[in-house]
Formats: sequence, C-alpha cells, structure tokens
Amino acid sequence: MKIGIKQYCTRVNVSVSMKLFFIFIFGLFPVLLIAQKEKPENYKHYDEHFLHFGFMLGANKSDFIVYQNVDAYSKNGLISLTSKSTPGGQVGIVSTMSIGTPVVRLRFIPTLSFQERVLNYSFVNPDPKGKPILLEERIGSTDLNFPLMFQFRTLRVNNFAAYLLAGAQFTLDLQSLEKASQNTVDPFIKIKKKDYEGQIGAGVEFFAPYFKLGIEVKYSTGFNNSFIQDNTEISKPIDKLINNTLWFSFIFEG
Repeated sequence: MKIGIKQYCTRVNVSVSMKLFFIFIFGLFPVLLIAQKEKPENYKHYDEHFLHFGFMLGANKSDFIVYQNVDAYSKNGLISLTSKSTPGGQVGIVSTMSIGTPVVRLRFIPTLSFQERVLNYSFVNPDPKGKPILLEERIGSTDLNFPLMFQFRTLRVNNFAAYLLAGAQFTLDLQSLEKASQNTVDPFIKIKKKDYEGQIGAGVEFFAPYFKLGIEVKYSTGFNNSFIQDNTEISKPIDKLINNTLWFSFIFEG
C-alpha cells in the first residue's frame, strides 16, 4: 500500500535519540542534590590551572534524518524508506581552557570516530502477487571530528560536579565516496566528505586524587544536506540526508 504521497519529508529515528538524550539530562543533575557528608577534596587545585589536557574514549549511535522526494512513491515505486541507527566508537584528545570564570570553559576535542548508518527500502514488486522488494543499504564513515564546545559547569560538591555543553563541530569523512565512480550494477549512496553539525550535551565529573573523570552524553545533528544525488535507483527517492548522532564518552583530564 502506498502511503504519504503528499508528504514532502520524513524525519526518522530523531524522536528516539532526543528522548534518550533528555532522559539522561533530567536524570543526571538530581544526583548532585542528594545530601552528602563533607569530604576532603581530591585534586583541589584543578580549577586554578588555565589549561587542562587529557583523552576521551566512547561509543556512538548514528543514523540519518531522511527527507524523501515528493514523488518518491508515485515515480519510484517506493513503499517505505527508513534509517536504522547502529553503534560505533570514538577516541579523542581533550583540551579544556578556562575563560575567566570558575564555571565557564572552552573545550576542543579532535576525535577519530567510526560510524555506520543503514537505509532500509521497501519497493513495489512488479509482480502483483509478489511480496514487496526489500533492500538494505549500509553507509560507513571514518570521521575526523573537530568539536568546539562551551562547557557550563556547576561548582564542585565534594568531589563531584555537573555541566552542560553547547557548540558545533566540523567533520571530515575519510571514507567518503563523494568522488568515486558509481557502480551501475551495485549502486551505493554517496555522502559528502565535509559536514558542519550543532551539538548539545551534559555530563558529570568525578575528581580523583590525581585526575578527573568525566562521563558525558552529546547529541549532534548536521546543519546541511550531506546527500549527493546521482540518479541511481536507490538515490532517486531521497531528497536530503542529515547526519544525526548520539555520543557517549569517558573523559580523563589531568
């Protein structure tokens, strides 16, 4: 059955990612409000330093926000097109700079990340008695990410603190097939090599005697269309693809 012929675009899997993100944020900060006995402060001179360095390890879950062409159903025999999120990982180098107050910092984390997104197609079968034709298209990426974030941190509660993040990142896809010759027998989806994304996030910090551990979650989404239309059977139904990622990280700083 054909659905949504007049629908210009469809957002896929965004609500799930956003729900997970906000559940984390609103469940995070009450931890710091629980009454605690006063304890000796670990790493008490941490906030006196102008610059801090460290490293980050983490996992991510990425997919696309899919915008379909207005005629995708009538002209291309499309029944449905959805994006499935898949897990990935990342590693990065952390630089954090105090910008004049104890609660506002600027953070830069050049990151190498590994991601894969899956597009699931369902097409009308030319045989009226046949089942719909199902197709799965996997798009892998090896990205260099350059996020610049403002960090708004609470004052320490014993050896704990919490923070919010807001900023943007530039992404360079080292695995992009943007300029590759298309395979007419087994076509693939082309994604642009460069992308710009907005980011928001939150986290908690635990101060150990000689280092600080941060546990952080971020949500990022692209500002621009990353899809390249080259008129293959799998690209014709698509108008735009927007990168969409949920990041979970452990950050160690000294």
